[in-house]
Amino acid sequence: MTFIGMKFLEDCPVQPLIPLYLLVGGVIGSLKVTLLLYDSTRMRQLLSKSVVIDDDDDDEYPWRQNAHKYYVHLTLSLFLFLWFILGNYWVFSVYLPNFIPPFHQPQDYCDKTLYIFAVGVLIISHTVLFLLIFCSCCIYCFSRQRFSSEED
Repeated sequence: MTFIGMKFLEDCPVQPLIPLYLLVGGVIGSLKVTLLLYDSTRMRQLLSKSVVIDDDDDDEYPWRQNAHKYYVHLTLSLFLFLWFILGNYWVFSVYLPNFIPPFHQPQDYCDKTLYIFAVGVLIISHTVLFLLIFCSCCIYCFSRQRFSSEED
């Protein structure tokens, strides 16, 4: 996302926020993934260390030491969610723009690669979001059905 946003930063005058959407979304998304991977690796190291030395002290649990990181992840997630909504508006508000600059309005176009990539990113995001919600609902329904049948 970041590379496409940078490469085509000036190539969509009909909606100049589309490349900015890709650029900022790519940078912030990469930052969030990097922080998640770092925190996960760090958590595993601390947990394995506490298991090896058989430490059961409540103050030594790593998630209590790093509670402030929760707010960083929450802020980044909220920003990415709002950025996703804005990106939907920016991309689909100019649905199927001219891909070649017209002679009478040379500012009324958007590069085809940039626009198709942005639409593709949004379609994949919508698909993953739909599948996540659908699978969560299925798991909820099946667990509820199983729980009610165990009660009987």
